Amino acid sequence: MADGRLGAGIRLAVTTFTVLPVPAGRIDRAAAGVAMAVAPAVGALLGVVLGGALVGLSAAAAPALLAGAVVVALGALLTRGLHLDGLADTVDGLGSYRDRAGALEIMKKPDVGPFGVAALVLVLLVQAAALAELARRSPGAALAAVVVATATGRLAVTWACRRGVPAARPDGMGALVAGTVGRPALAVATAAVVLAAVAAVPARPWQGPAAVLAALAVAVLLVAHAVRRLGGVTGDVLGAAVEAGTTVAYAGLVLG
Repeated sequence: MADGRLGAGIRLAVTTFTVLPVPAGRIDRAAAGVAMAVAPAVGALLGVVLGGALVGLSAAAAPALLAGAVVVALGALLTRGLHLDGLADTVDGLGSYRDRAGALEIMKKPDVGPFGVAALVLVLLVQAAALAELARRSPGAALAAVVVATATGRLAVTWACRRGVPAARPDGMGALVAGTVGRPALAVATAAVVLAAVAAVPARPWQGPAAVLAALAVAVLLVAHAVRRLGGVTGDVLGAAVEAGTTVAYAGLVLG
């Protein structure tokens, strides 16, 4: 039973956070808890692909900003743009003056409002600029930094799905995963990403862990605000947490 839950959870994590065509398995809250707990590991694997692309483009003498923009686009492609869509919808909903029901209704609409567009532009610019700076670093440091940033974005989801965080709706992605991650899994996932971050800025080994913790703080505050305004988390809020965590991590890794 435990092995079945683990396998189902890993498959759910891969299909949730990437475009890999993994066969569907059991989908329930037990599997969802595993999926959200291993989300940082899936993010790290995605980071290996993105970091490898950045290093390859740098080796091919591509301009740094072009390399950064291409890697950002590749990241959106490999995640179907779901997290970016979630960011735009969440910012539109939270930025409105509507009540809980009205904000949730805005988030369900397929169009993107001005708040969402501004958030997307800001996030994409910051990520591309940070990747351009990483492209100028040694291949090992650049790869480690990209892996850490993408893992941190998914760690933000692990925190968003910790016990005690409710779902905003009785159905949907939020209802499936909200409150499914226990403290032991949360502690292990956080410690793993923080320790891995030591290698992200070799000259200043403290900077990587600090960037991870700062990113988590921003993501946790975002989720807390969403819970106050919406009554809980939704799939869109989780996508927003991914992008917020990833972006702040990138910024923290290139400062100084």
